[in-house]
This record gives sequence, C-alpha cells and structure tokens, in this order.
Amino acid sequence: MIDARTVPSDAVPATTLVAAMVDEVSELYGRIDAPGAPSATPVDFSEARGGVFVVLFEDGEPVAGGGVKRLDDTACEIKRMYVVPEARGRGLASQLLVALEDAARAGGYAIARLDTGPRQPEAQAMYERAGYAPIGNFNANPFASFWGEKAL
Repeated sequence: MIDARTVPSDAVPATTLVAAMVDEVSELYGRIDAPGAPSATPVDFSEARGGVFVVLFEDGEPVAGGGVKRLDDTACEIKRMYVVPEARGRGLASQLLVALEDAARAGGYAIARLDTGPRQPEAQAMYERAGYAPIGNFNANPFASFWGEKAL
C-alpha cells in the first residue's frame, strides 16, 4: 500500500531522495545544484517559507518524494520529484504529482508550476497528461526545455 506523508525537508528520507535525484539528473545535464540554478533547498520546502515536502512510502519504505516551493501568494513550484529506480514503472510519479498538488492546495495555492529538461521526455509527457499547459520560462532554469502551469 502507498502512503503519502509530509516530512521535514531537512531530514531523512527527504534529504536522501533529493540527493539521489540531484545525482541522477546531474548525469544528464551536469550539476543541477550549481550556482545560478533555481533554488530548491530544504529551506525552500519548509513550512516557514510556505513549502512542503511529500514522500510516498510503500510498506514503510520511502519510494518517491518531491517538494512544493512558494513562488508568491497564489503560485507554487513543484520541484525535485524523484522515484527510486526499483519502484519505477508502476505509476508512482503520477501518484506523487497528485499528492504534491493536494499539498499545494492545502497550502492555499491556486496555481502549480513545474519544469523539466529535454532529456526527460517521459516527465514532460506525464506533466502534460496531468493537465500542465506550456508557459514561458518562469524560473530561468538553464536546464529546462518545458515549463508548465496548472490551475489547482
């Protein structure tokens, strides 16, 4: 059974999932946590900053995670989505996206934005299936080729 939980963004398992995501995506694009890249730190995902970090657990084990980062009073950005390799291919990324959208709504956000890069066409296809419409480059992410927005 999959269980979605909000967890502290500055502790395990959030930090472990984000580190794995950064390492994997950095193999595609180079270090994505380099200076000049959009911020996606544990502080950005903290409640004090209007953020949240959600982890999907399966039988008590973390299998996916991602964060919601405040952009302004009405809009947030979904960041650092990651599914552990051994849990892929079962629709967990879509379940995580729904859980992140639910958390964003609960936080009072009316709009969710996100991005993905050209070497992740499956992520872009999932976002478009979930209702994210293409928008302009809202976050100056040098690694992205698709920016999407959805009314929550």
